[in-house]
This record gives sequence, structure tokens and C-alpha cells, in this order.
Amino acid sequence: MTRLRDIIQLAVPFLWLGMVIAISLIEAPLKFRAPGVSLPIGLGIGRLVFRALNAVEFVLLAALTVAVLGASIGAARWAGIGALWLVLLTQAAVLRPLLDRRAQLIIDGHQPPASTLHLWYVALELIKIVTLVLLGWSLAGRLLR
Repeated sequence: MTRLRDIIQLAVPFLWLGMVIAISLIEAPLKFRAPGVSLPIGLGIGRLVFRALNAVEFVLLAALTVAVLGASIGAARWAGIGALWLVLLTQAAVLRPLLDRRAQLIIDGHQPPASTLHLWYVALELIKIVTLVLLGWSLAGRLLR
């Protein structure tokens, strides 16, 4: 069981990091450049993709949290895990529903007023990326000693 916990602690941050980079930094902006993809179609795809990403992120974060329970990982690593929970909950429970409503307005042909919601989501994605890098590196270093 200890070996499985170690593998989860080592693999999850980097697997999750790869998913966030692939979807948030690569797929999301590129889909709007693809021929034939209108703003409403791109937003519809984005809504589905980010809903699925958030669901997988919750599974990964829960697995990571369970894997470190009972381990002496230190306050800084626990702070990183706590930060990930806060970021993910804010994105999934607060920002994504607001962005979904805004996207639906655009899909329905309306023009909502300017908003900074997307910028807040992106800022949280960047915080998530930095946290995953630092936490993953720290947990890897701890396990490989």
C-alpha cells in the first residue's frame, strides 16, 4: 500500500499538470483558430471540455489528498494541497457556472457586457500550474531521497 501511495504522490501532480497545460494553454486557445469553428461552437466545446477537466481534476486531487494522509509531508506541502482545493473549488463552483451562463448567452446570439471572469479563471489556472509544479517537485524530491 505504501508503494501505491508513493506512486500516486509522484504521478498525480505531473499527470494533472500535463492535462492543464494541454487543455488550458494549448487546446482552448487553438480551437478558436480552427477553420469553421465559430465563437458559439468553440464556447460549446469549451464548456464540455472544462466540465470534464474539472471532474477529472477533482478525482486526481482527492486521490492525491488520500495518498498523503498519514504521511509526514510538512506544512508547505499541505498548504499546496489546500491551495489546489481552493483554486479548483473556486473554478468549478463559482467561476465556471458564471462563465457557462455567459457562454450560453453568446451561443444564443446575445452580446453580454464586458467581463473579467475569464481573466480570473486564467489567473487561477496559472496559480494551479505553479502550485502543481512546486508540489510535484517537492513530493518527488521527498520520495526519491
